[in-house]
Amino acid sequence: MLGFVAVPTIEVYAGVRPVLSNWLPFLFYAIFAAAIPATMIVASFVLPGRPVSRTRQRMLPFESGVSEGPPSRERRFTVSFYLTAILFILFDIEIVFLYPLAVQLDALGWFGVGELLTFVAILGVAYVYIWRKGALNWH
Repeated sequence: MLGFVAVPTIEVYAGVRPVLSNWLPFLFYAIFAAAIPATMIVASFVLPGRPVSRTRQRMLPFESGVSEGPPSRERRFTVSFYLTAILFILFDIEIVFLYPLAVQLDALGWFGVGELLTFVAILGVAYVYIWRKGALNWH
């Protein structure tokens, strides 16, 4: 049995550029994607000056601004620190949801604009609520 094979003709492709016909933008992207981390790695070895004298204070481990070890019973982190971190993550993730909506806003039309305004209004109400509750005040 003979099968039917559709062979596209020139008329099908008239006015349509093949998707990956121009590789120059991808080449620039690849160069920048490789150059940025490469320059960071090279700069980390070239720019910092190593300490000449090895004193006892310089040999102690230093993390997050706390050089004397874990916090003691008297010096605990406040709840404000954790609340601010959680709120930052919450709003950061919600803002990430705005990106796909903004990209497809033209295709969605007025429905997309309504959804965008509704989402931003909900974020605004939540922001005002936590602001009035004092969650953003640092004590």
